[in-house]
Amino acid sequence: MPKYTTDEDLDLLEELGVETAPDPVSQRSAREERIIAGFEEIERFVEEQGRLPNHGEDRDIFERLYAVRLDRLRESEDCRAILKPLDSRGLLDPEADTSLTPETDLDDEALLATLGIDAAENDVMHLTYVRSRQEIKAAEEIAQRTPCQDFDQFKPIFDQVQRDLATGARQTIKYQDNAAVNQGDLFILDGQKVMVVDMGEPFVSDYGRPNCELRVIYDNGSESNLLLRSLQRALNKDKASRRITNPDFGPLFSHVEAADDLPTGYIYVLRSQSNHPFIAENRSVIHKIGVTGGDVKKRIANAKKDPTYLLADVKIVTTFKLANINGQKLETLLHKVFDNARLELALPDRFSIPVQPREWFLVPLEVIEAAIEKIKEGTIDQFRYDPKIASLTRL
Repeated sequence: MPKYTTDEDLDLLEELGVETAPDPVSQRSAREERIIAGFEEIERFVEEQGRLPNHGEDRDIFERLYAVRLDRLRESEDCRAILKPLDSRGLLDPEADTSLTPETDLDDEALLATLGIDAAENDVMHLTYVRSRQEIKAAEEIAQRTPCQDFDQFKPIFDQVQRDLATGARQTIKYQDNAAVNQGDLFILDGQKVMVVDMGEPFVSDYGRPNCELRVIYDNGSESNLLLRSLQRALNKDKASRRITNPDFGPLFSHVEAADDLPTGYIYVLRSQSNHPFIAENRSVIHKIGVTGGDVKKRIANAKKDPTYLLADVKIVTTFKLANINGQKLETLLHKVFDNARLELALPDRFSIPVQPREWFLVPLEVIEAAIEKIKEGTIDQFRYDPKIASLTRL
């Protein structure tokens, strides 16, 4: 196998079931990796077409760019030294196969000028419009689809999802990079609805990465079997990818996002400064979770006179800015998630009447932040809070 190893190579070997390990001693520089990657694209072209890439106005733009790139590689002594051990076809030697000698009706600078590229500003590995290895790999992964033989079982689900989106029962939210993917999740990828219908047993690859096999169904009647990390990569690379929320959420998130969106409020997490013995002993895990449409500081200005705030000053631990969100529904959802951890504590008000606030919870801050992240991802319905271990657990 080659002496260099990239992340893409490791992923591909992992998906092919090839057991190997990266060789830290023989890693190449980023420039060398770019040179090798560009040469491999030329090799792929030769293997598929049975000839060298040619210059010429009548040629495909990628073929013309491959031809320019090959010329540059041949001209560079440094590039030849890097690629010589990998050149099994002898592509760096223009005399190796005269039947594959390219036409030369345009010189490099003329061709680059025709393509809108300044030869003085672009080296061999930075030609405009040349697809990266990552883009090619992602496209190949998604292209490996087959007809779904039992699509009649899934079509009604896709149809209902479309109706839910039209009525607002479901929403779409931007997919967060490498966010969780679970069985039953729905996404929009490359303009198609995608459903994860089955997940295999989780495993850890030889490179320490958690992974599992997926069965994914597309709304055009096709399916693919791919690894979890492959789907995440595809969702990351598609800048328009979306997660389709569960209908149980209601209209928490608007399905229209724009640069001029107006904030609809804030989630705030507060910590009490009360001297009550129980609160003082557990202060680091007692938090008030609320949502307001106004300024949080103004909201808590008179906290020590308000039973809602345990009749004491409070400290703002963190806030999250909201946009296109129904604040009341979001607050209700958060309180429902942590309902089994409500603070059961009655305090006398100024009239000595016992008051028991309902928005305080015995929950660590990091768990609150994790719950908010899962709401953003649309997966909170798959988790519950376990007060025994102070953590979210999957249902």
